[in-house]
Amino acid sequence: MSKDKRTAARKDVDFIQVHDLTAVMDYSVIAQTGQIINASANGFLLQIERKDILPKDLKDNLTLDSTLGQQVVLYLPQMNLDLDGTITRASHMGRGRFVVAIDFSSEVPSYWRDCLIDLLPAPGEFEPVYDEE
Repeated sequence: MSKDKRTAARKDVDFIQVHDLTAVMDYSVIAQTGQIINASANGFLLQIERKDILPKDLKDNLTLDSTLGQQVVLYLPQMNLDLDGTITRASHMGRGRFVVAIDFSSEVPSYWRDCLIDLLPAPGEFEPVYDEE
């Protein structure tokens, strides 16, 4: 990872749900749901609970290292938007909580990424939207 990727201004975000974090290579769903906790024009940090991880081999370990470098797609239901990128980092934070860093695909124009970051709500900006079941 180049130093430029680390220098982009990060924005803490709130209540951005993610559904179906999916590996592009074999179209397998890695995690059923997650939450974007911060973002920049280069990528975003996704928080995933262990209970939401679907592959048994990933759920049974305390590491998601096997996902590093994988191209993924995910869906943001609140924005009706699909995003794609590459997993660059994954860490277990304890108590069954993981954080996964995803860099946007190089095909995504920088002006589009900048606009997306501007649209993401800061903590406390909006009330959470819960799925009705």
